[in-house]
Amino acid sequence: MENRLKVFRAMHDLTQESLAGRLGVTRQTVISIENGKYDPSIGLAFRIAKLFNVRIEDIFEYQGEPGEFRGLPPAPQHGSDAD
Repeated sequence: MENRLKVFRAMHDLTQESLAGRLGVTRQTVISIENGKYDPSIGLAFRIAKLFNVRIEDIFEYQGEPGEFRGLPPAPQHGSDAD
């Protein structure tokens, strides 16, 4: 999963240690997330987004795995055209 945690941390002039303290995690966890070695739990991802007052998608972007199912196509819109 790609992330922009380091960018948001720098924009708010936070050290890895101070960000870790605000999130209730270790500095090593912040380092691992920034380096893409660890994907945060959904709860931690929400806490990070809330701290920076942004959506989770603004910080984290799931790239998927090669050949992975990408979901169903959008459902057709009913009732939008005059019959």
